[in-house]
Amino acid sequence: MLAVMGYGTVGSGILELFYKNKENIIKKAGKDTDIKYILDIREFPGSPYEDKFIKDISVILEDPEITAVAECMGGLQPAYSFVKACLEKGKSVCTSNKELVAAKGAQLLKIAKENKCNFFFEASVGGAIPVIRPLHRCLAANEITEITGILNGTTNYILTKMFNENMTFGSALELAQNLGYAEKDPTDDIDGSDACRKICILASLAFGRHVYPDTVYVKGIRGIDREDIKLAAEANCHIKLIAQAKKLNGGQLEISVQPRLIGYDNPMSQVSGVFNAVTVFGDAIDRVMFYGKGAGKLPTASAVIADLIEAVKHDRTVFSQDWDDTDGSFTVPYSETFAEMYYRVHGNSAAETVRNIFGSVRFIKENSPETAFITDQIRMSDAQLYKERLAERGIEVRAEYAVTGS
Repeated sequence: MLAVMGYGTVGSGILELFYKNKENIIKKAGKDTDIKYILDIREFPGSPYEDKFIKDISVILEDPEITAVAECMGGLQPAYSFVKACLEKGKSVCTSNKELVAAKGAQLLKIAKENKCNFFFEASVGGAIPVIRPLHRCLAANEITEITGILNGTTNYILTKMFNENMTFGSALELAQNLGYAEKDPTDDIDGSDACRKICILASLAFGRHVYPDTVYVKGIRGIDREDIKLAAEANCHIKLIAQAKKLNGGQLEISVQPRLIGYDNPMSQVSGVFNAVTVFGDAIDRVMFYGKGAGKLPTASAVIADLIEAVKHDRTVFSQDWDDTDGSFTVPYSETFAEMYYRVHGNSAAETVRNIFGSVRFIKENSPETAFITDQIRMSDAQLYKERLAERGIEVRAEYAVTGS
């Protein structure tokens, strides 16, 4: 028997989808099962599931019939306490809660292993896009070297509108909110926190060590101007919010979330609207790309139910979905990373000053007083020094973004 914790957007989607496709779900699980409880502190009078609602987690914990639980509450508390308690009772948990997995994944996986059950989280990264299970199963023979993705549909929608319709950031955000793609408080999306949590989960699974969000360089999309969108196009690039984790030769990890100029010849540049995409690089596969809608009631519910089916099937821990806890010291400071950089600067004789400071650059716009250009690969600590030198010569940096080619 199953239980659902949280009857919000995703939780209600699980109930809807489960009973719509119950016969097929039971067939795929190989066992007769049903949703026995829905845990939520709110009242839902008139709901077709009214007899299933409970308010006390102990009902789930003390019922030996409950073998798997879907957690859809969101946030760290009480989700962490409830999930931990379920796992300690040997009840598998399937979650869509990226904040929980990014912050507490290593601990919860350890508890699940100790109690011979599972902690599954396919829905925490790409909604209905299957990427977690393929990463630790289908690609298990590979040494994964890099994961790069557009992991937030809200920001991708905003940037698409800015490119296609010449909208300002503010207007595109307002439209996204009106259409339900962005929350009333869009901070987690537009400032990069949502994408950060997701790349932490993917990197932890791919590289075997827990990557904590506070070790990741994060820059959101608030400062992107229509002029930068236009200039990027002149360089045959889109601007996308890219989450990237790359394994270096010494075993350290380079990881960031930031807007990047992406060349048109890169498939990632063609991902538009609310769609997400993840590219995984491996020594045997070269690269594979996962693409689809990364959020939404039924797409996310689909991924959670797929995990519930897995949980019902397995009476022991799936060891391939695991990673070790760490102190985060294996991540490289952003200042020590390298990238080609796009700059838009303002000032008299800016182009001449840029040549003197950066040396070889590719100019997109060379008109005084505004100039835009792309550098060769530079170290980020040096990039800060170059900005200071520009400022000393009266040149204002109005925009700077990393550049990714094919």
